[in-house]
Amino acid sequence: MRAIQLSRFGGPEVLELIETPKPVPKAGEVLIRIRAAGVNFFETLMRQDRYAVTPDLPMVFGVEVAGVVEEAGSGVEIRPGSRVASPLFAFDRPGGGYADHIAVDARSVVPLPETLSFETAVALMVQGLTALHAVRRSDPKDKTVLVTAAAGGVGSLLLQLAKRSGARRAIAAAGTQEKLDLARSLGADDGTNYTHPGWVETVHADVIYDFVGGELTETCLKALAPQGELLFGALGRAALGKAALEAMFARNQALKGFALLPLLAPETVKADLAHLFDVAVSGGLKILPGTRFPLDQASEAHRLIDARRSTGKVVLVP
Repeated sequence: MRAIQLSRFGGPEVLELIETPKPVPKAGEVLIRIRAAGVNFFETLMRQDRYAVTPDLPMVFGVEVAGVVEEAGSGVEIRPGSRVASPLFAFDRPGGGYADHIAVDARSVVPLPETLSFETAVALMVQGLTALHAVRRSDPKDKTVLVTAAAGGVGSLLLQLAKRSGARRAIAAAGTQEKLDLARSLGADDGTNYTHPGWVETVHADVIYDFVGGELTETCLKALAPQGELLFGALGRAALGKAALEAMFARNQALKGFALLPLLAPETVKADLAHLFDVAVSGGLKILPGTRFPLDQASEAHRLIDARRSTGKVVLVP
């Protein structure tokens, strides 16, 4: 079978297509013929060795897959032909999804509703669970919230879940008018372009969800209301100076860290995903159309994300 391997750190060109034996499912495992594999921003950082954790090489990226069960190992009740998703990241699996097939623990498999596409299922794993846990960590009910990168995969879902959770007013922050218009179509009450000088003067948010990081975080603090809370989920991209922190403390503001993996438990993650799948099928969540790349164009998928030109979910379709 084909797989995309990372053997050295660098630009998108270091992702190489290799041939490797198709795995054989062991007892308690299922072999999935992958129909969609998610590509995530953190993987582009790992490829450059800029992430909070340096991976062991060589490795195959891909921590979320959806597809069809092709074969089941002994002791497994899931039937071949079943449509399933597997959030590998929630079950201590560091990768393997950028491939034609993958063998996974059957306990990590979540059934897919017949009307839910493989691409949508992938969009609701890393990004959907991130958005779901973000609103649980910083409750938006009856508050004005600001969502950065509101037209992105996480931001678009977070915006909608914040509204569903009772946010009084949801403000979308993005870098182009096109993205702001898109966020408004998802339910944003207002929008602000954070490439324009002085944008913070028009925003007073009780909660800010920041999954962009860098210099934007310090700017966002100026848009945070006294006693407000900023949820920071941009691992590896923190840039806050001492003066900004002292000003935050003086305004009785809170800075709350967010890392998804420690919040996940095998006994609850499948139920959370099933919930997200059901909400999407019922029309309660709009999933932005993303960009699909053939497996052998994984490097192009990474280039798109590096250039910050992606909206919705970027997926590989083996």
